[in-house]
Amino acid sequence: MAALLPPPITPVELTGLATLVVAVSGACVGSFLNVVAWRLPREESLVLPGSHCPRCGTPLAWFENLPIIAWLALRGRCRHCHQPVAVRYLLVELLTAGLWVAVLLSHPSAMGASPARLPLLLAGWLLVSWLLPLVLIDLESLWLPEPLCRYGLLLGVVVTALLVLPQGAATGKALLLSHLIAAAAGLLGFEGLSALAEKLMGRPALGLGDAKLAALMGAWLGPVGLLLAVAVAVFAGALAGGIGRLSGRLKRHQPFAFGPFLALGAVAVWVLGEPFWLTLAGFSAAN
Repeated sequence: MAALLPPPITPVELTGLATLVVAVSGACVGSFLNVVAWRLPREESLVLPGSHCPRCGTPLAWFENLPIIAWLALRGRCRHCHQPVAVRYLLVELLTAGLWVAVLLSHPSAMGASPARLPLLLAGWLLVSWLLPLVLIDLESLWLPEPLCRYGLLLGVVVTALLVLPQGAATGKALLLSHLIAAAAGLLGFEGLSALAEKLMGRPALGLGDAKLAALMGAWLGPVGLLLAVAVAVFAGALAGGIGRLSGRLKRHQPFAFGPFLALGAVAVWVLGEPFWLTLAGFSAAN
């Protein structure tokens, strides 16, 4: 199993203080992501008005916005109208904190052999934070907002360029081109599968939002990373779908969100690295 683990990290990254700072920062970002996931589908401003109770509309004091702590201290209820506050807010903040720590401990391989460590960390935090609102919105409404996918793809191209071009002109250009090809392949491949499924079964198997999310993933992960992430997503989606249908939670032909599984695959490949998944699948990472 030692060969499956990502390369060790530096002692600085292992300090408890660094981990705590990263976790708190992630929880704060998660608090904002809750706002994005709530307001974006409702076409509301992400900035104005300030944070308020969605039930009574009362503006929240600063201490009511403290991530994790506020929800626990108020026992999951609004201080003003005493109506329940969804546990999703707490879970998203905890999940974001955990993902940020996971990125701190990771060593992704999608950006070449020698990217600068700090920019790579920032890129990982940006990626997981960008994917989370997409997951939440897709789970709630079976919809992946095009602006988030489009700008996430563009960010992936820019971040890739910033990380790979300093590694040498030839290497950087080759890596950047491979990520652009992966983005195009993700978009066209998923759109082609959806069209084929609609022709054979009379209904699309995938939404166009999934194709745009796959393009975003290709821009960040490159071709090998995209293939591995899609494989993880298909396996996880099939497992969840099978359990859902056996338990009666999913009816026959009932659609369910595939975006969260794609995001899961992307995060899993970024955090654990391509060598982990290639070795797990029985392939040599060197080949």
